[in-house]
Order: sequence, then structure tokens, then C-alpha cells
Amino acid sequence: MKLKITTITNLEFGKMVQAASQKLNQRAEFINSLNVFPVPDGDTGTNMSLSMASGAKYEREETSTQVGDLASALAKGLLMGARGNSGVILSQIFRGFSKNVAGKATLDANDLAEAFAAGAQTAYKAVMKPTEGTILTVIREAAGAGKKAAKSTDDICEVMTKVVDAAEAALKSTPDLLPVLKQVGVVDSGGQGLTFVLEAFSDALSGKIDESKDYVPDDAEMDSMIDAAHHQSVQGKLDPNDIKYGYCTEIMVRIGDGKLVDHKFDYDTFYDYLAKLGDSLLVINDDEIVKVHVHTEHPGDVMTWGQRFGALIKVKVDNMRLQQETIMEHDQEETSAENKVAAAESAQPQIDMHGYAIISVSSGDGIAKLFTGLGVTHIIAGGQTMNPSTADIVKAVNDSGAKQALVLPNNKNIFLAAEQAAEVADVPVKIVHSKTISQGMTAMLAFNPEADLEDNQAEMEDTLDTVISGQVTHAVRDTTIDGLEIKKADYMGLVDGKIVITNPDRETATLDMVKAMLDEDSELVTIIYGADATKADADKLAKAVQALDSELEIEIHEGDQPVYPFLISVE
Repeated sequence: MKLKITTITNLEFGKMVQAASQKLNQRAEFINSLNVFPVPDGDTGTNMSLSMASGAKYEREETSTQVGDLASALAKGLLMGARGNSGVILSQIFRGFSKNVAGKATLDANDLAEAFAAGAQTAYKAVMKPTEGTILTVIREAAGAGKKAAKSTDDICEVMTKVVDAAEAALKSTPDLLPVLKQVGVVDSGGQGLTFVLEAFSDALSGKIDESKDYVPDDAEMDSMIDAAHHQSVQGKLDPNDIKYGYCTEIMVRIGDGKLVDHKFDYDTFYDYLAKLGDSLLVINDDEIVKVHVHTEHPGDVMTWGQRFGALIKVKVDNMRLQQETIMEHDQEETSAENKVAAAESAQPQIDMHGYAIISVSSGDGIAKLFTGLGVTHIIAGGQTMNPSTADIVKAVNDSGAKQALVLPNNKNIFLAAEQAAEVADVPVKIVHSKTISQGMTAMLAFNPEADLEDNQAEMEDTLDTVISGQVTHAVRDTTIDGLEIKKADYMGLVDGKIVITNPDRETATLDMVKAMLDEDSELVTIIYGADATKADADKLAKAVQALDSELEIEIHEGDQPVYPFLISVE
């Protein structure tokens, strides 16, 4: 018999959100594989999965039973956890969704359809130049189908079926709307991620994900829930002797298996016994698996109890008193080291930053030192391999204690998260839209601590086009882009984000890329070598570049950056 649902309560909404988070986590690598550029990075799938996981965590922790409040929590979690452009756009979709359902205890079919439509509108407004053939097209078409369906039925399952069908059709059309997708032979990765979210919503509502069972999170989500339990139970500076239950115990049981089974699984019976053994108890199950986390003095009793219901397939026990002693010793060492650093810094003349914090995103100790040498006050670790979240940027700004801040993303996929952070930070923030490390460093030369925030942003952005940026990395798959046939493991030279050179030999690819960057006005070439290259490699490259033009000035710096053995700038 076909399931019909006319009302989404807090229970259904929670199932929808958690199912979407799980599906994105499971499909992240597939979504990543759709990236147009074959560069080795954690991109759309990783970003959307981490963003949705943050939203799902906020939704889980919201105690209200009103769907409007749960949607608001989801939107807040997505906002703070948003990574990359795809994650930010996903957060904007649910920002519009949540505002549309604010104050509603439950949702009917029309409420849901209108909420998706509001999400589409908000997402389009969030992007300065909306591009069709992307996640935006998918949400617009899906929302339109939902509104049309809600006019003729009150069955939410039926409406969601139409939403998913339209999303899938729109996704298939993305290569026809965006030529680069057709050229590479993929659909839009962000659109694929959103389609997975909508499919998970539909599955949760229709019973393909059984609504009568508790949702069983994956390991990453379980870890998040355990972290929250630890935060409530064991505070940072607690004396180890004050910890009442000293053993953090985790088990996973396959229900019904094993030689010692003498109980049929009943959640209340299983839970009540464990509740007597300790605190910070989490028990989550479906028909096959039960996951347990508890702080106790008797970990053996927890395991024995689990075996009465099934086979133990995971066991983990940590002595929290010993862990706490280690943490306190480490904190004392860090405090001592910080005091020494502070004393050394106080002996040095300090630049008056006039209340500014300058926050730069980069990977590699060497690059961090280069930025701090140019006046950057705070480094956020990240970049191509891991885009920082909105929350990461907000935290850096708020923790700086500054009166105002400038942010250098140094990667265009971080722009939207940075802009979103600027909206919610405690102090005024402006973004200098640097797309590369080289642009970020060039922008710092224009910073004036005595100028106001808007003038500094304008002056620094004016310098971005004065430098040509080159990046060398290897291909992670075979593909063809702009007439270039690229083979997996070949080296590619990217100039200002466009692949211009490919060659199986790294030195040849790098030198050919530099040739493409030089013109008659070129004066300075800066070589930053990464973790996969050496100073000798950089010196050899410098000699080859000098042979191209003896009048060029060449600088070499150690960057330690991952992914890119060489970052090259020409000015």
C-alpha cells in the first residue's frame, strides 16, 4: 500500500535532515569525481557533506518540537559550517527555506513547496552573477515542480517525488547549459549534491528509510554526538580525581548474532540497564545495529550486557582520568611556551596595526611565514585541499580582538564563505578577493594600517591584476579541457586558474608554464616550492627560467604547501 503523508512533524523533519547528511557523506567522493578540473583536492562533495553535517548537528541539538525552529537550527548550522561555494549556496537554500516556515509547528504539502521556492529565490540572490547549469538551476526547477504538484495534491510524498524528478531532469540538462560540463562529460557537481539531498528527503518521507526506527549515524556523526556528550560531562580543567565515571566506553552490537544472546532486543530494556552504569549515555539503533557510548566505572559490564543482545563488532575503552592528566600537563607546557613567546615578542618593536586584523587562508608553514612577514596577523589553515568554513573565518575574526578585519581567501572557492562570515562577525570585515597565494601576497604590499577599512580593501584589490599566478600540480584522472588532452598523473600548469600546459615531466611542465606567463614587461619571477619539491629543484628551475631572460629578477621561497610542488608569480 502506498504511503501517504499530509503533515511533516518534527519527527519526519529530523529524519529528512539526518538522511540527507548521511547520503552526502556516503556520496561525497562520487560528487568530487564530477569536478571539472582534474586537480587533487577535496572539493564539492567534501564541502557539501561537511556543510550538511554541521546543519544536521544543529538540527539534532535543537530541543524544540516546532518544525520552524528545527529548520532555523538547520539553516544556522549550514551557515556556520558552510565550506566552498557549493556549501554556501546549500546554506542559502535552507536559509530561505527556514525563513519561509518560521513559526510553523508542522508543514503541509503547500508549506513544503513554498519553502523550496523561497530557498531557490534566496540562493539566486546570494550569487552576484547566477550561472545556469549549476545547483541554482536544479533548485529552481525542483521548486517549480513542487509548487505545481502542491496545487493538485496534499500528499507530501507525491510532491517530493515530483521535486526529485524535476531535480534529476534539471541535473541531466546541466551539460547543455554549461559548455565546460559537456566538454568534460559530467553533470554539475553541486547540482548532483543537491539532488542527493532531495532524494534523501523523499526516501525518509516515503518509508524507504523506515520512520519507525531511530536513525543510526555514521562514525563521523556519532563522533560529533559523543563530543557533545563529553563537553557536558568532562570540562577542560577538571581535576582527574573529580571524574565520577572514569572509562569512556563504546560498543557496537549486531543484534541477534552471537553465542551468548539470550535477550530479544528491546530499546527501553537495553537503555535502562546501561543508564544505571554511568552517564553521558547514547544508545542509537536500527533493526540490525545498536551503537552505545557511556561513561562508566564498569566497562566490562557494558560489554557483557551488549553480548546478551548480539555480537560485539566494535569495542573501545578510554581511561578519561589518564587522558585528563595528559591534557592538563600539555596545557601547562603550552602556557609556559606561550609565556616565552610573549616575552620574546614584547622585546621586539611592534607594528601599530591601528585595530586591524588581517586574516589569510593558506596551507604550508613556509607560506604562513611569508604572509606574517608581510603583515598578516592571523593564518587560517586551508585552501585547495580543505576550504575553511564560515565558522572558521568568524572565529578567527572574533578571537583576534581587533576592531576591524580584512580577509584574504587566496582561493575563489572560499569567497562566498568569507562573505558570509563578514555578515555575522562581531566587527566590520571586508574581503580582498585574492584568488591565489601570489595575489594575496601582492595585495599585502598595498595595505596601509592608517587607512580606513573600505580604502584598504579598494587599494588592495586594485593590485590583484598586477601579478600573474601559476600553479603546478598533477592530474587525478584522464580528461580533455580546452583542447588539452590530460592523462592521469601528468603535470599541469595553471595560469590564473586556466590549465595551459600538461606534460608527464614536472620540470618541463613548470618551465613551459613560466614561458606562457612571461612577456616583454616581466621583471620579477617568484618561485615558492612546496612539500613535494626541494630547494635543489627550485634552484634548477630558477636557472632554467634565467636562461629564458637574463634580466629577470628571480626569488625563491620555501612554502611547504601541499598539492602544488611549485607556485610561481610573474610581475
